[in-house]
Amino acid sequence: MAEEKAFDVGPAGIEVAYERLGDPGAPPVLMIMGAGGQLINWPDGLCAALVGHGLHLIRFDNRDSGRSTHFDDAPEPDIPAALAGDLSSVTYTLADLAADTIGLLDTLELDSVHLVGASLGGMIAQVVAIEHPDRVRTLTSIMSTTSDRMVPPARPGGPQRVSGPAPTTRELYVERMVGGAGANGVETDLAAVRAVAERAWDRGWSLSGMLRQAASVIGSGDRTGRLRELDVPALVIHGAADATADIAGGRSTAEAIPGAEFVVVEGMGHNFPPKVWPEVSARIAALVHRAERA
Repeated sequence: MAEEKAFDVGPAGIEVAYERLGDPGAPPVLMIMGAGGQLINWPDGLCAALVGHGLHLIRFDNRDSGRSTHFDDAPEPDIPAALAGDLSSVTYTLADLAADTIGLLDTLELDSVHLVGASLGGMIAQVVAIEHPDRVRTLTSIMSTTSDRMVPPARPGGPQRVSGPAPTTRELYVERMVGGAGANGVETDLAAVRAVAERAWDRGWSLSGMLRQAASVIGSGDRTGRLRELDVPALVIHGAADATADIAGGRSTAEAIPGAEFVVVEGMGHNFPPKVWPEVSARIAALVHRAERA
């Protein structure tokens, strides 16, 4: 289906760009992308594999990314200060991002969905499950963490993280993305990375937006205790070669959620290379269909 836009979404009344894929009558799966990412950062091939497993996907741009509302009038996030305890530059929290997610479900008239979140998106999905449990049929948290301070923290932005001057042109941004993906340590289709990066810049990539999303994690605290109270079928997936979000984050997430299944995927870093699509899609689909049968 073509990309659409929802208006006056959630308590913040924002605009949210989204896309629906597959049979609307199939089990609904909401895909939440990570910091600086957009709906197009969910690989089309992975999405096609999920649709092939009989799922209906909704992928969308979080606030401050892509074609959803950008909070450009907010203060520039001061990440070092936030890490030191000064949260004055934190514009919103994971709870606000979770409220946006619920607002999108309301707009689409979906009472409940299967949540799949990657990186920051996994954190948002966790908060949705914690704060809105009646809206969540299953939870899949990928390449994410609990924000437990005893676990090595994820580096904000993953492959999109900026070391040195921020890219100020489309060309510089695309080269930064391709270079970061090439250094990820796993087999990667760099031509596909380039194509997605070009689209991401054109759709509305924002360094400030990515940093505001990253700051939301710092301003939200550790979720471990509340994750232990969840009663939802859960799957935690982590790449064996993830150099951005330490695998300890995935392990701690699985240990916190009662009954969660923990899957380590070989050949996967902080990304979704084509060779992992069959396993990742099959694992997600198995969880969804088990829950639907139950």
